[in-house]
Amino acid sequence: MNLKDRLFAFSQLGNFLKTELQNLSNNNSNSDLEKIVTEATQQNSWFDRSSLLFALKQTAEYLQKEKLYQWLKPYDLKAFEVAHPKRIALIMAGNLPIVGFHDFLCVIICGHKAIIKMSSQDKVLLPFLAHTLVKFNEGFKELIHFENELINGFDAVIATGSNNSARYFDYYFGKYPHIIRKNRSSIAILSGNETQEQLNLLADDICLFFGKGCRSVSHLFVPQGYNFTDLLNALSKYAYIANNTKFYNNYEYYKAIFIVNREPFLDSGFILLKHNYSLNAPIGVLNYEFYDNISFVESFIIKNKDILQCVVAESILENTIPFGSAQKPSLSDYADNVDTLMFLTGL
Repeated sequence: MNLKDRLFAFSQLGNFLKTELQNLSNNNSNSDLEKIVTEATQQNSWFDRSSLLFALKQTAEYLQKEKLYQWLKPYDLKAFEVAHPKRIALIMAGNLPIVGFHDFLCVIICGHKAIIKMSSQDKVLLPFLAHTLVKFNEGFKELIHFENELINGFDAVIATGSNNSARYFDYYFGKYPHIIRKNRSSIAILSGNETQEQLNLLADDICLFFGKGCRSVSHLFVPQGYNFTDLLNALSKYAYIANNTKFYNNYEYYKAIFIVNREPFLDSGFILLKHNYSLNAPIGVLNYEFYDNISFVESFIIKNKDILQCVVAESILENTIPFGSAQKPSLSDYADNVDTLMFLTGL
């Protein structure tokens, strides 16, 4: 199976997802995808239906033929035709739905074999997509293997987890060629001149997936004297996430702590805005800090570039992404800014 065949099959998978998602939105589908979505929501209460459908939609969006070919355009395509495929161990995270799909895509597009260890929190979505891929081309059977036990017999590793798990990954996999990802955070920079539409988009960056991903904005830089009223109004469209028991328990827990400790905060009714210099905010909390001069923020970004995933802003600084795009990475937006294709084609 050559590169052209692999690209064609993934574009078929993209078209399949688009059609099935359209059927789901029209409430006229009793398909296997509907069953998988239901099963995933039952297995992990953080995977509500809207989050799952959003993740699947984004996957379908970038599995379009023209986007796949555009993604590979900067690379030497000869490197994707391997005579002897490597066995790549993929240790998947489970904080977001199908969060490891991009790594899976990269391995298969490169012509290597994916040996996949799924997270217990996300066990059904990727196997379903892989099974669908095999339906389009049975040659994928030789390239995809899901492992329930200890992974062995691999040539390289891509592992994603927390800072704590990364230490274990380093210990066990450090002698192999590897990409080992740790915690990262995302920030947004406000000027105070944003439109309501821009703030509505920022609410997506903050609230999608309950703020659990490394691309979720957890920290705001706002100018001195910033009025939070419009931002609180923008966040209100996500008030429904308080219906998630785990999320609401976090919100209530930290609200109680702040009250007992007499720490000031702003309350949207489901998210607490807290003046805090930490990049990492607990679920249900959004940290913010004030700045006097944008040069301070520039220096902060440079100093913390190795732990920042996304910097969201509009026309304030260079090398930022627009409001509303944090949860919509393109194929070339590699996690931790490590080019996965370059790693795989260099093995």
